[in-house]
Amino acid sequence: MNFSKTLAGFALAAGLLASTANAETIRIALAEPPSDELAAFFVALDRAKANGLDYEWTAFAEEELAIQAVLSGDMDIAFGTPYAVMQRSKAPIRIIFQLSKLVFFPVTTKEFTTLKELDGVPIMLHSRGGGTDSIANVIEEREGIKFGQRSYVPGSSNRVVAMLADQAKATILDLSNRNKIIEEQGDRFNSLPMFEVKASDEALFGNLDWMQAHEKDVGILVNALHGVWGEMTADPTMVARETDPAGPIGSLPPAVLGDLDAFYTAAVAGGLYDPHGGGRDAARADLEWYVGAGQMEGDPATMNLEDYWYFAPLDAAKK
Repeated sequence: MNFSKTLAGFALAAGLLASTANAETIRIALAEPPSDELAAFFVALDRAKANGLDYEWTAFAEEELAIQAVLSGDMDIAFGTPYAVMQRSKAPIRIIFQLSKLVFFPVTTKEFTTLKELDGVPIMLHSRGGGTDSIANVIEEREGIKFGQRSYVPGSSNRVVAMLADQAKATILDLSNRNKIIEEQGDRFNSLPMFEVKASDEALFGNLDWMQAHEKDVGILVNALHGVWGEMTADPTMVARETDPAGPIGSLPPAVLGDLDAFYTAAVAGGLYDPHGGGRDAARADLEWYVGAGQMEGDPATMNLEDYWYFAPLDAAKK
């Protein structure tokens, strides 16, 4: 993940969803435009609004821009896993809820059936030093192999296109694009078995001082997220049922909306979500993962979790 860009001109879209915009409106920075992967989050926002939360959201082109928006004070809450930024800058920002885990899948041509067979095979990844790069590092360590040359193509959908064009034999894809390529070209590609990763891919975070000063509003938001994530784990189809047809997700193409049940059923089965929002177990797993990936320094066992997480809202929601 890269963390150096200015904010001007990078917002893709902004939606004013609160009933009244005022000084207490929570400004939420999304790391991407509304998509099927954000449907559950918007269901939680609708519930939070019904419980008195005023908010507005802005979608940025990239996660690092959403992070910078919180660092600059232009946004209050954002999507991301800013561990390197928190350690490097000592900025008072803390994570409050794990939205999703780092669940990605090795996808190869049919000639490979196990991870161990990828020894020496070139692999296509998202970015140097990013999540897929770190996953490749861990695969090498656990399987006792060494990938061939690593090439970098940002975006799982773009890597799908490259695989379909025979430009690579192995890559790492997110859940949605893994499902897409296997469903459409299962006679050409395999999705290889993958070990569980408990580290966060996306989390919700904000400025600690701001969150403590707005304890009630942050509590409403985290309570809503905790409720939706728990219900979604028990019944993934609740996301489609509770999606507002007039909201940003309801405005997506019919083909996307029609696949919400399948997407969330597969995501829950694939372990993408922690029904309890992460908390201390996720924080420890994150530190271990991101230190191991070279994005942080130090001994995870001796790191103070409260330097990276603000647990009070989630602890209250769990009660």
